[in-house]
Amino acid sequence: MNAKIMQAQTTFQPTVPLAVAVDRAEIRSKVAKAATLIAPVWPLRTFIACNPLQGLESLPFEEALADGARFFQQPPVSPELEAVNLQVIKWSMVFMDDGQATITMPNRHKGFYRAWKDLARFDDQLHQHNRAAKAWLKALPEKAEDALLLSLDRLNVPKAEHESFLKQTLTYLPGWAGYIKWRAQEQSASHVANPATLADFLAVRLAITCVMWPEAGRKPLGSQRPQGTVSQTVARLENAETTYRNALLETLMNSAHHLARPTKRPDAQLVFCIDVRSEPFRRRLEALGAYETLGFAGFFGLPVRLHDFSTGKAHDACPVLLKPRHDIHEKPVADHAGQVIRFQRGKRIMTLLKGFYEDLKYNFATPFALVETLGAVCGLLMLGRTLAPVVSANGRRMLNETVRPPLPTEPDVEGAHPEHGIALNEQATYAETALRLMGLTRNFGKLVVFCGHGAATQNNPYASALDCGACGGNHGGPNARILATLLNTPQVRARLAENGIRIPIHTVFMAAEHNTTTDAVTLYEAADADRYHLPVLLRLKRDLAAAQAANSAARYQTFGPSADGRDPMRETLRRSSDWAEVRPEWGLARNAALIVGPRWLTQDLDLEGRCFLHSYNWEQDTDLSSLQTILTAPMIVAQWINSQYLFSTLDNVAYGSGSKITHNVAGKLGVMQGNASDLMQGLPLQSVNRTDDTPYHEPQRLLTVVYAPRHCIDMIIQSQGKLQTLFLNGWVTLVAIEPLENCAYRLDRLGEWQRWNPDQSTQPVSDTYATGMTNTGIVA
Repeated sequence: MNAKIMQAQTTFQPTVPLAVAVDRAEIRSKVAKAATLIAPVWPLRTFIACNPLQGLESLPFEEALADGARFFQQPPVSPELEAVNLQVIKWSMVFMDDGQATITMPNRHKGFYRAWKDLARFDDQLHQHNRAAKAWLKALPEKAEDALLLSLDRLNVPKAEHESFLKQTLTYLPGWAGYIKWRAQEQSASHVANPATLADFLAVRLAITCVMWPEAGRKPLGSQRPQGTVSQTVARLENAETTYRNALLETLMNSAHHLARPTKRPDAQLVFCIDVRSEPFRRRLEALGAYETLGFAGFFGLPVRLHDFSTGKAHDACPVLLKPRHDIHEKPVADHAGQVIRFQRGKRIMTLLKGFYEDLKYNFATPFALVETLGAVCGLLMLGRTLAPVVSANGRRMLNETVRPPLPTEPDVEGAHPEHGIALNEQATYAETALRLMGLTRNFGKLVVFCGHGAATQNNPYASALDCGACGGNHGGPNARILATLLNTPQVRARLAENGIRIPIHTVFMAAEHNTTTDAVTLYEAADADRYHLPVLLRLKRDLAAAQAANSAARYQTFGPSADGRDPMRETLRRSSDWAEVRPEWGLARNAALIVGPRWLTQDLDLEGRCFLHSYNWEQDTDLSSLQTILTAPMIVAQWINSQYLFSTLDNVAYGSGSKITHNVAGKLGVMQGNASDLMQGLPLQSVNRTDDTPYHEPQRLLTVVYAPRHCIDMIIQSQGKLQTLFLNGWVTLVAIEPLENCAYRLDRLGEWQRWNPDQSTQPVSDTYATGMTNTGIVA
């Protein structure tokens, strides 16, 4: 094997020998199969919730939990393994760096393995001045696949065990491996300047292993965990899930029996993201006036890439399950052309000052002079941010606005360039799809407000985890503005009318953004609003402020005894402005269920901010396309979020990211514990725990409740393998509320519906009504 590889390197041949090509293809295939165990890890700037056991979802939940313990909840490592890990972490961080390093690793354009190979022989920490080891590093093959084969051979790993050995190797640093998996699969185009693959990562790792731990090939694969621990965990989960499910279903069934469906035209309808943080705010707003609220995924059905006018940066504003299809650029509002010049001048000044400061700060010769010159000023600024965070934040904002005045902008949906914007026929399609998915096809209010959401925090590496996951970990306000613009377009409305959706001429669509940290809602007023809408608009602004005060007061009490006797509004503002605050808000902690159905089913119910709420009207969904979209997109994202909170609570070291107190931002792409650890892949301890030892999030698997006939749900499940995997393997519990019967049924692990009642929890359904699905996902 080695001779063939060396011959291929040293002898010029017009084509790669067949044997070498076959070997490379085989090892690439083994790497890909081994990597199925590893979940992708998104970077901090777009931190996306993910199930850390995603690669084990094809197994029943109990088996996956046991395998996860065996692979990821590993006992203390040996000194040899720790030494290898430290070197792999060091080289991974310098290569993957995303803008933090002032001196970057050379030759990154060659790829991770090639760039590392060029420098490895100069690293004394690797070869410890051992001439043989140094020579071996220097003579490594040019191709990562060849180096992998060479290292496996040197470690005496039998060919039959290659895949299992590679799988075990990836689990030693699943965070770094998961980040590289994300880069290779999800964002390859944006990292062409420094490409990295899992074959590169493993080639580097095993080459280092050959030098520092040559006996690694003889280490037993995997570690056994006590089976009783897994059984106890499952028992605790099932107990919590049953208790919560019974309480929720009893509440919903009482609601279904006693509440009348609304028929009166509301003054305003507000469409919020399905995020659990929207639920209590919606309830408090509805209590203040003639408002109807709906739930819809926060990207509002728009697969777009947004280009921010102020920053000049672009980001994908849609779920990671989708790829952007349109580039939308922000443009200055036409009647504010005079402000553009002042804005651009201020932007240049701010950029120049920031660049000058950073050059002095990071240059070898000037940091000490900078400290001597600006140390006192910086010290006063730090003191202000610590002792008076709100005043300091307002001061910085006012200074920025003085130098660079705010500039009103709007989304350019038409697109000045042929490749930008959205064509008219597609505008109508997106508008119609969104309205039908949320069941808003008639009885339009005077105002319809699409309300995206985002969080305002300071000095928080996990800021994007508090933003809208449906918008790729970004704020949802821009998406709301785009959809409002589309639905205010006369040509779009005309096409909607042709398809049976007639919007009253006096109905105006607006956009807003809900700051989930302070509960403030910013309205983006539409140019089409006139005197007819002014009274409703004024009342809405007043009631949004009242809902903010009420929701802040209730939510602030969840932070514990420290909240007693303080002004909730002031304190929530402080938490969002304080750079030392480790818990600016609870995020989606305590999430437990997704409810798919009409708003009247949950209206006036206190769901305690634990439910994702997606609006749905089964009577309007004649082809089941809306329900299929909800179950295969928003529900999947909700399951990712639920799983991330679940596992981050169960084991915050293996599946979370540990305490924020010891976090260290690595290369602007992730966090490590201390100065050299695996790239942490889950949520911080402070996001799921009240204290180090007291959980706030109650770990349980997602409960999905659908208000629709069972036979409709069956048709979708039988055509979707992903849904069969989640429901029949126990990752998600599915309950259907039969609209005509007002009865609830739970889908069991055999694919059969069990009737629920509050006294016996569930009881078998007659054999005449079974789906015919088995736990293998095959339809009988």
